[in-house]
Amino acid sequence: FPACLCLWFPELLRDFLLRHLRVSFEPAGCSRGFSRFFPRSAVLSEAVSAAQIRSSLNGSTLEFDSFRKTFHRQYGGSGDEFKRRLLSFQEAAVRHTHLNSFSTEPQSATYGINQFSDLSQEEFRDIYLQAIGVRAPPFSGLPTEGLPARFDWRDKAVVAPVQDQLACSSCWAFSVVGAVQSARAVGGSPLQQLSVQQLLDCSFTNKGCGGGSPTAALSWLQQTREKLVSAGDYPYQAEARICRFFSQTHHGVAVKNFTVHNFRGQEPAMMAQLVERGPLVAVVDAVSWQDYLGGIIQHHCSSQWPNHAVLVVGYDTSGEVPYWIVQNS
Repeated sequence: FPACLCLWFPELLRDFLLRHLRVSFEPAGCSRGFSRFFPRSAVLSEAVSAAQIRSSLNGSTLEFDSFRKTFHRQYGGSGDEFKRRLLSFQEAAVRHTHLNSFSTEPQSATYGINQFSDLSQEEFRDIYLQAIGVRAPPFSGLPTEGLPARFDWRDKAVVAPVQDQLACSSCWAFSVVGAVQSARAVGGSPLQQLSVQQLLDCSFTNKGCGGGSPTAALSWLQQTREKLVSAGDYPYQAEARICRFFSQTHHGVAVKNFTVHNFRGQEPAMMAQLVERGPLVAVVDAVSWQDYLGGIIQHHCSSQWPNHAVLVVGYDTSGEVPYWIVQNS
């Protein structure tokens, strides 16, 4: 069956938690000058006052103790690791103040303390953001009219539950497997969770937990005719291991073909492909996803550094701010 792949998502996404994200359509709201990482000497928005920054830092030590208890951090109250984690936590507090200064509408995204708040931005990138995008041809299909204002494949029971990739940069594998199992369900078969670990171990053109390309993973599946087996037969381990092979008679799902397109400036066409084909894989710049808590992401967007693969499962244009619905591992 066909699997439709969308790479180099338009200039819009941002932010990271184990949930379905809501991302604004509107690329004009993106801050073009927003740096990829916040250097310690970064100049923050004038909307963030020095008093706000001092308040964030002064309260962060007590909040850090609460954070350590909530997320079961084992490092003690002294030593080099404690100091390094506290510094990252304090930098996150400043970053949250800056990011939230852009959230002026009730539905806007909010940023704050989560399970990633004691990681530096470099650590977050190295652990979670190692997906590789490819140059794709612009989509050249005919325009489609009469699309619904809102569409969500979760309502059709063809999207599996969100999973946690853990401390492994396996988003490329999760997104591909998510698209394949959804495409199969859209075609009329029962929804079945397939093995992410199989791709992690066996797609030799990728780097396991060191990152990979959804296109390369789909090419490997197509060229080898290897069938993705069930997650129960080959469970996720959050680390690359020796590839396990199954006989051709073993039940599994094969990928016959797929397509790769650039939808920049063609979001209605992307909406149509989503409705007609099923959930789409996208590779995005997710550097600021480290701090996301909820709401519609509208700012701090970039298409310059794609580094994280996700599954786009729906959209909603019925409200004041239209947005994509994104499943994130």
